[in-house]
Amino acid sequence: MSQGYAIELYFDPALENQVLKAWNVLARRQISTQLIEIESRPHITLFSTSSIEPTKLESVIKGFASKQDPLPLSFSSIGSLSNDNNVLFLGPTPSMSLLQFHSQLCELMKKEGVEIGEEYRPDSWIPYCAVAQEVPKARMAEAFCVLRELKLPVTGYAMDIGLVEFSPVREHFSFVLGNTLEA
Repeated sequence: MSQGYAIELYFDPALENQVLKAWNVLARRQISTQLIEIESRPHITLFSTSSIEPTKLESVIKGFASKQDPLPLSFSSIGSLSNDNNVLFLGPTPSMSLLQFHSQLCELMKKEGVEIGEEYRPDSWIPYCAVAQEVPKARMAEAFCVLRELKLPVTGYAMDIGLVEFSPVREHFSFVLGNTLEA
C-alpha cells in the first residue's frame, strides 16, 4: 500500500554514483540498507504528499521540466534530521538557482490546486539528499565518521525531475530538464 508520493530531482550519472558510494559503504558496515531495500534512487525531494493524482501532474511536470536548465549542485555538508527516521544526508549548498527552481515548482503545484505541506514550502524547505535512513541511534556517530571520509564537496548537476510513489519506490514518470523533445 502506498505511503505517499514525491517529486524528486535526480542527478547526472557521476554525481549519482558518488551518492551510491556512500549508500554502499554504510550498507557494507551494516549501518543502514533502508534506501537500497526500498529501491530508492539518489535524489533531492522537492515535494511530498500523502495523496496526489499522478496522471493529472504528468503534463504539468513535463512542461515545467522543458523550461528548466540542468541545475549545478554542490553537496558540501553532512547532516541529520531531527525526526524519528534517523536520516543522515548530504546537504547541497543552497544556491539561488536551486531555491528558485523549488519555489517555481511550488507555485505550479499551487496553481494545480495541490496543497504544499509546511516542510516543503519555499520558506521552510531544507534541501537534502538522504544517504541513510533508520540508522540505529547507537551507530549515528560511526555513520557520521564514515560520511566524513567522503571528499566534499561533491559536485554535479540535477538532470531530471520525476514523480514516485513509495514505499517501495515506484517511478510514475520522469523528464529531463531542458528536454523539449518528445519522449
